[in-house]
This record gives sequence, C-alpha cells and structure tokens, in this order.
Amino acid sequence: MEEKTSSLIQTIKQNISQVIIGHSHTVDLLLTALLSQGHVLLEDVPGTGKTMLAKSLAKSLDLTFSRIQFTPDLLPSDVTGLNYFNQKEGAFVLRKGPVFTHVLLADEINRATPRTQSSLLEAMEERQVTIDGDTCPLKHPFFVIATQNPVETAGTYPLPEAQLDRFLMQLSMGYPDKEEELAILDRFQTDSPLEQAQAVCTAKDIAALSQAAAQVFVHPLLKNYLVDLVQATRNHPQIQNGASPRGSLSLYRAVRSYALIQGRDYAVPEDIKTLATPVLAHRLTTARAFGARFLGRELINQLLNTVPLPTEDWRRRL
Repeated sequence: MEEKTSSLIQTIKQNISQVIIGHSHTVDLLLTALLSQGHVLLEDVPGTGKTMLAKSLAKSLDLTFSRIQFTPDLLPSDVTGLNYFNQKEGAFVLRKGPVFTHVLLADEINRATPRTQSSLLEAMEERQVTIDGDTCPLKHPFFVIATQNPVETAGTYPLPEAQLDRFLMQLSMGYPDKEEELAILDRFQTDSPLEQAQAVCTAKDIAALSQAAAQVFVHPLLKNYLVDLVQATRNHPQIQNGASPRGSLSLYRAVRSYALIQGRDYAVPEDIKTLATPVLAHRLTTARAFGARFLGRELINQLLNTVPLPTEDWRRRL
C-alpha cells in the first residue's frame, strides 16, 4: 500500500481521537463504512457519544454535516425538501432538505413513522432524491449515521427489514472503561475539543481512498469462504431469512476497505471474521422476535466457528 494512503488514514484516525476517547475499533469500522460507500446504524443508549463521533468525523474530513431529530410528526418533506411557490420569481423553487449534505446524522430514526423512514431509502441506495417527479443527485460522499435507543420502545417504530438492509453495518459504542471515563472528564472540563478540531482530509481524498480500497486483493479462496458464510445464514434452522446478495456484496466491500485501513493491500480471514457480525447480523430474520438482535450476533458467531476456512498465502495473486 502506498505510504501516502497509509499516512492519510492514520492522520484521520488521530484527528478523531483528539475528540473521541477510546472506541478506536468503532472509528475503524466507521471509516470502513465510509470508504465502502455504505451507511451505519448506531444502536446505543443516550450519552455514549454517538453525535460527537459523527460530528468529529465530519469536521476531520472537511465535509458538510446535517442532523435530523426524528420525531413522530416529522414529514418526508422535512427530510428531502419541497418545492414552494416564490412570489417574487413567480415560479416554484426547490428548498433542499437536510439530506443534501455529506454526513447526515439521523438521530433516533426509529421514532419517525415508517412513511418518513422510507424517505431515506432512495437516498441511501441510489444517492439521489426524487421530489415532485424531479430527481436530484446528492453530494459525494453521502454517508448516513443513524442512531436508535435499544432500551426504549414506547413511541417508536421498528425499522423494517428493507430499511435495515440499507445499512452496511450496525454498531454499538458501549460504555467507556474507568480510565477512559476519567480521561473524558479531563478533556471536557473546560472547552469542547470538537470546536478546536480541524479538517485533515477533503472529499477528493476520500474518493481516492475509496478507489484504493477497491484495488485491495481478495484471494479467490477467501471469496469462496465469504460466500459460504453468507449462504450458511440461509440454511440455518433458527434463521427464517438469511443475508441477501446485497449482504454478500456489502461484506466484500467492507473487507477490502477494512484491510486498507489496517495498512494492507490484501485481505485476510480475520477481516471477514471481524466484519461478519456488524455487517450480517442485522440482516437476519430469526424465528424469535424478542432478543432477535442478540440472537443474530450469536448465530453469526456460531457460523464463524463451523464454516470451514482454507489455509493459504492470502497475499498470493493468481
């Protein structure tokens, strides 16, 4: 891998770490999703730093940032925008919604009605928005970080499978340990370090990193293992609906991006094992509704231990 590429990735990670204490693995996965042109669903209790993480990423990359607070009375036009009649011009004018940005934080996405949730489907999959029959392209990159509280269920609308499948990964930041929490108190006792954060990367740099990730070598036997793993989700007795071909493609893209972030120009089995749970678990429909998100992770871990993995020199290009 080129030294310039490796240096740029490390600079981004170090810049984010000036604001976010710990969670280095989460930052790696977040950058993996960004380079894979995917989106992330953060499922965590309030106050764990989800919004801070999204803002830190946007400021580090010199990207525009928008936040939508999802509520039951939010309308699709509040997300995408609408055409209104401008009396001065005597014509309809498009007022763009917050979706026209680089990094979009969809805060508590499961509090909005299914109708409003679905307003993001076209944007997340096709990077465009259709308003009154007119199709408007979105900025590049376009990265959605959606959050939801796993504890509260009152006044929420669970995300349907089609919406969940649009997210490349589902992540959880979790609580910091004692040392990290003490460091948070010290760092935020006077000013917010987010205000001091500076951009270290441009949208053009991100596009170059995405192109570099697409060149990462994945051995044919490793591709075969990846597909075997996905297909195993379709034949498990406790899984009603396994991961779709979109899940296979998402995992494949994520593996290449993650390898690049780890400083390699080739993928290894550990990349697949690291990414299988965050990429595939939320795509599974299990027979048990209660605790399904935990069951999905358990089932992926089972498959990782049962699907045979061949031994090979993964750097060898055929």
